[in-house]
Amino acid sequence: MNSSSITTAQRIKAIVGGSIGNLVEWYDWYAYAAFSIYFSHSFFPDSDLNAQLMNTAGIFAVGFLMRPIGGWLFGSIADKVGRKRAMTLSVLLMSFGSLLIALTPTYKTIGILAPLLLLTARLLQGLSVGGEYGVSATYLSEMATQDRRGFYSSFQYVTLIGGQLIALGIQLILQKLLLTETQLEDWGWRIPFVIGAALSVIALYLRSNLHETEAFENKKQVSEKKKGTIKELLKHPKALLTVVGLTLGGTLAFYTYTTYMQKFLVNTVHLTKEQSTLISFISLFIFACLQPVFGGLSDKIGRRPLLLGFGILGTLCTVPLLTALSTTTSMWSAFFLIMAALIIVSGYTSINAVVKAELFPSEVRALGVGLPYALTVAIFGGTAEYLALWLKKYDMEPYFYWYITGCIFLSMIVYAGMKDTKKTSTLDKD
Repeated sequence: MNSSSITTAQRIKAIVGGSIGNLVEWYDWYAYAAFSIYFSHSFFPDSDLNAQLMNTAGIFAVGFLMRPIGGWLFGSIADKVGRKRAMTLSVLLMSFGSLLIALTPTYKTIGILAPLLLLTARLLQGLSVGGEYGVSATYLSEMATQDRRGFYSSFQYVTLIGGQLIALGIQLILQKLLLTETQLEDWGWRIPFVIGAALSVIALYLRSNLHETEAFENKKQVSEKKKGTIKELLKHPKALLTVVGLTLGGTLAFYTYTTYMQKFLVNTVHLTKEQSTLISFISLFIFACLQPVFGGLSDKIGRRPLLLGFGILGTLCTVPLLTALSTTTSMWSAFFLIMAALIIVSGYTSINAVVKAELFPSEVRALGVGLPYALTVAIFGGTAEYLALWLKKYDMEPYFYWYITGCIFLSMIVYAGMKDTKKTSTLDKD
């Protein structure tokens, strides 16, 4: 398929198809985090709430450990046999993981098998999400026109946050309209995982009808030995290290203010579960709407100014924001503090996908975007919640705020030293 044969309508269909699959994947991933406060007691023997939450957070972290394997496996598939096929496979795997969580009996029923099945499902989901990021970031960046890459690829985080919003929205509906607290804890928490498995079937249909990207089609003549291999990827050490440095602070800040924030509001700020869910929902909705605004801005002024804005403001404001948040008693003060943090983080989230895609040639692009990113997220994003809960247990929570600050500062050094990828994009060579 040559360049002129892709119409605007097909391009938009590709962006929607790629994004909706992404939305379902991240919905399934986040449903676990959002509903863990209800199902933690079902899979672990009775003990105090913090211990049960640490156990479920531990399994959440183990899911992250599978992400580098997913980044490698699906990145290789995408670079060897096509972006479309890799995206279809990853969504299939996610639906299976969700179905497994929905159907697993409780600890009281099957004993130790319950947490083991939960762990298995989470490992499958980790594998799937690890593959999803690199492949969909590559796909969206390659399908976009040269002057709209930042805007188009920002929809990856719109749908990533959208997945979390749907999980929280379903939680709000179940909490406020349909079920009592007891029903939610007994069996209601299974509902979102059934919904996730069903949504995956829709995403599967959409993805099976997508166009392959020109960048992949144009490299069909490239030797198979060069496509999607670690050996070929290691020929780009600077780009690999840039992805790690680029991701480090951003992923930690993102997981703190999104995934962990709900528990922080309950455990530290002492708001109710319902209040914390509502704050998370409203702030994330605004955050999702900001992504294309920042992405479009990067198409005008470049990627580097946005990354530097996040690096500088993140380094200066993280400790004051989280300290103020931990001592507030007002629901709306908490909302405005979280919103300020999410606006800062948008400088990273809106464009990190396109920046990574612009660093690698198409024969190792999906692998190059996915693998180093997944490794960094596994080490820093995946452990954020567990580390925060552990430090809280020993009354050392403020150390966590400084830890985030340090990681953002390291990323800022990388942003300061790198070229603006909008001007040096490898996508222009496809």
